[in-house]
Amino acid sequence: MDLTGLTLRVAAARPHVLLAAVPGGTAVRLAAERLLRARDWPQASTPAQADLLLVAGPDLPELRTPLERLWRDMPAPRARVHARTADEVEDALNAGRALLGPPAVRPASAAPPADAGGHREGDHGARERHEGDDQTPGHDGHDGHGDHGGHGGHDGHGGGQTEMPGGLPMAGQGADRDGLTLDQLHLPLGPFLADWPAGLTVRLVLQGDVVQRVDVDEPARPFDDAAAEAFWVHPWLRAASGEPVPVGEAVRRRAAAHLDSLGRLLAVAGWPAEAVRARRLRDDLLYGAPRAAVAPRLERFTRRVGGSRTLAWLTRGIGVVTAQKAREAGVGGPAARAGGDVTSRYRQWLADIRRDLPRLEDPAPLDVAVEDSPRGPWSAEHPPSAALIALLPRLLEGAELAAARLVVASLDPDPDELVSRGVVEVARG
Repeated sequence: MDLTGLTLRVAAARPHVLLAAVPGGTAVRLAAERLLRARDWPQASTPAQADLLLVAGPDLPELRTPLERLWRDMPAPRARVHARTADEVEDALNAGRALLGPPAVRPASAAPPADAGGHREGDHGARERHEGDDQTPGHDGHDGHGDHGGHGGHDGHGGGQTEMPGGLPMAGQGADRDGLTLDQLHLPLGPFLADWPAGLTVRLVLQGDVVQRVDVDEPARPFDDAAAEAFWVHPWLRAASGEPVPVGEAVRRRAAAHLDSLGRLLAVAGWPAEAVRARRLRDDLLYGAPRAAVAPRLERFTRRVGGSRTLAWLTRGIGVVTAQKAREAGVGGPAARAGGDVTSRYRQWLADIRRDLPRLEDPAPLDVAVEDSPRGPWSAEHPPSAALIALLPRLLEGAELAAARLVVASLDPDPDELVSRGVVEVARG
């Protein structure tokens, strides 16, 4: 039996795709997620599960090293492709699938196009895959609360870890918050984690399971600022430049952004079925579905998620910040209005979606001083996500590691806001 050929044929028939989105690549990521669902190709959450690595977004030299770590952590057979724009996604996925096929049956045209950036490794090892479709948060094959802190951090998907014996960072020693001397563990989260802000790296110092110190890296920037686009605030950028933009277009984009954030949080909380529903609704809004077509489904979704006692129990009391403290830190939008914990913040997203639903077709011109962008009042000089990122150390220090992913997901800062063309031009003066 030709086990090598069989392994290649299985991988090529339905590749498990690891999607590595970089800042400025949100439109590419969304196009890839939608196409993967349409093709029924599983999306891998760690390198160990993946056959195909798809890099989504502009080329960022600062992230090449962590991308290489992701690539090294993927077992063979494996292929790697790069889609810099949404229009390149389909060709990149087709090229990746062709690269995974047995050499004897691969067509001459299987080499990826220049803009797909693909290559293939032929050490044809088989691997196990574990997939689930659980219906309730916290029941994804492990403890739904205890996995949040290290999801991807210990398995190579963090992309920024120092390689140490056993695959973990080496522990040092330091005084804990009570003055005792305990082992310290340095653990980076990011820049490439499933359901994580694109390119964000948060460096934790742990003692036991408690976060003692937090440092956040500056977002990586592309060579060509024109290649980076802040997708979620694009209507606000256009309106700020003097272009007429309908309010309906802006609130549609804002509601879709909240659904995208909810998809991340629900996935981190261990509720994959509702995460998928959030993303389907997100895509329907982005592709112009009329209000009458999406309203009943959005109402059911917001009631189901907002009324989930299990989800509220998993997230209650985590990452608390009052409305006053949020505003003092320069945070506006849903995080400031929520004025509370992770539960309060995701329920605020749901309330905002319900509020925006009747306005999806509003033709009035967008006033950026009146309508908030998804993460707060829009300002190119002070992007809302900059304040959200700056707030992370305050909320994470003293928290348990298990809560870290939930806190980040409930704020969901958008690094695209810090690297997009319009913002960079303002920052340069």
